[in-house]
Amino acid sequence: MTADSQPVWQPPAIAALDPATEAGIRARIDGKAKPPGSLGRIEELALQLGQIRHPGEPRGDNAVLLIFAADHGLVEEGVSQFPAAVTVGMVMTYLAGRATANAFAAASRVEIRVVDSGVAAELPHHPQLIDAKIRLGTANAAREPAMTAQEAADALTRGARIAVGEIRNGADIVALGEMGIGNTASSALLLHRLAPADLDDCIGVGAGQDDIGMARKRAAIHKAAARSQATAPLDVLSEFGGLEIAMLAGAVLGAASQRRPVIVDGFITTAAALLAIRLCPEARGYCVFAHRSAERGHDIALAALDATPLLDLGLRLGEGTGAMLAVPLVRAAARLITDVADLQDVLAGNI
Repeated sequence: MTADSQPVWQPPAIAALDPATEAGIRARIDGKAKPPGSLGRIEELALQLGQIRHPGEPRGDNAVLLIFAADHGLVEEGVSQFPAAVTVGMVMTYLAGRATANAFAAASRVEIRVVDSGVAAELPHHPQLIDAKIRLGTANAAREPAMTAQEAADALTRGARIAVGEIRNGADIVALGEMGIGNTASSALLLHRLAPADLDDCIGVGAGQDDIGMARKRAAIHKAAARSQATAPLDVLSEFGGLEIAMLAGAVLGAASQRRPVIVDGFITTAAALLAIRLCPEARGYCVFAHRSAERGHDIALAALDATPLLDLGLRLGEGTGAMLAVPLVRAAARLITDVADLQDVLAGNI
């Protein structure tokens, strides 16, 4: 590619969290009607939320789950035990309100939007479906680049715009989920190059594979990795990534540009967050990591981002299910700052 044909992608302006605000916010939390440090990790989360919204107050009442969906050409190589048609089936299940993500979102009072990033089928109109399709699934990354550089740039831009749009419509929290048969394979390739890490350590069972299936999956992923030596984030995305992963990364950047917390779900969304942070390191401070997935490779991704997740429940479904379970913790941390009385007021009887 010549210099004249480079894709047009401009990252949104993101302000890094200001370390100068930490002492004041921490003092405010320590001054609440409780022993300092008695709420453990929730106090650290409250500090992060306070810094994100400074000089305003943290809020968490309105949360939205964005489930980005797309198909992967790598499925042609047998990286999944399920056919690509399952992606369409699950999208329709989300829209019908019958998936695990819907149940967990309802339990946590979270609105859902499903984003067609690149499903390999035309989907019917639905009020909860955002049509942001770039193309009908990616190409087979074991044989050619998954997408063009311009398609990768366009997917990042659309993901950012979707997150910004939800925030402008009142979202205090943006939570991320995904659906795409074969996307653990693409995520393993991204993690391998962006962490970086040994490729075999990044490859897990995904939706479930027996020994024969895992051998086939490893072979396909190694074939893709051998095809390109890309290491620059945009190049890695276009060579190996999924369209939903690109839009997830864009959504991280969009939420950060609006100074809102973004809840990162499991392995695939963490790979997307890693991509976003490699593109714009300032976005790291806006990410809340929901849980530690049982999928192999997630610990590597978390370590690459120096991230300690809130929950460890052995989940590996995706869809944003772990993020939904973390939403009440984020809301509680915000209310620690805004709703809990100061100890001095308690002692003075000013309640």
